[in-house]
Amino acid sequence: MITGASQGLGAALARGLAERGWKLVINARTGKDLDAVAKELRTDVIAIAGDVVDDDHRAELAAAADKLGGADLLVNNASTLGGSPPPALGDFPLPALLETFEVNVLAPIALTQLVLPQLRRSERGAVLNLSSDAAVEAYAGWGGYGAAKAALDHASAVLAKEEPGLRVWAVDPGDLRTRLQQEAFPGEDISDRPLPETVVPFFLNLLDERPDSGRYVATR
Repeated sequence: MITGASQGLGAALARGLAERGWKLVINARTGKDLDAVAKELRTDVIAIAGDVVDDDHRAELAAAADKLGGADLLVNNASTLGGSPPPALGDFPLPALLETFEVNVLAPIALTQLVLPQLRRSERGAVLNLSSDAAVEAYAGWGGYGAAKAALDHASAVLAKEEPGLRVWAVDPGDLRTRLQQEAFPGEDISDRPLPETVVPFFLNLLDERPDSGRYVATR
């Protein structure tokens, strides 16, 4: 299961896994873009548009994974900055800050709770949470997003302790040429950032080698 799979890294990971024959449940808020990605994938795929902060939508995703035989891998990729450009903490509108934590922390934990019974039944159950260097480095303007990602990193580490039978990875993919990166730097040329496809081999290798649970930085 991959959230935020209509474009960027989520779509790139979906393509990479589909090429290996994985059955997929993919999510995004934009149904048109999500359906376009689903049509590309030569595998069994269930595409469900919706917001990961919605309880009913998360339940629908979990049920879809169960329908395909149960989840072996949950990729919590859906994310939001809270503004474009992301606001300074002193000016961060509280409703936007709340949404930043809901999307980046609460939703991944809630979806993981729903999918855990399936992952526990799998011989290769794994949770992959997308992190950021903003979770460990202090950048002006990145306080809300960075704090949320830091919380997700810590939640990942705790989950790994509580679920020793699973792999739980938090991965910083680096700066990539994505919509999120463009939103962070509106009006700027981000063509110097590598495409999301360049880090897909790292993630596929992660699944092959299954290193210990922990925080990793993607290499190309």
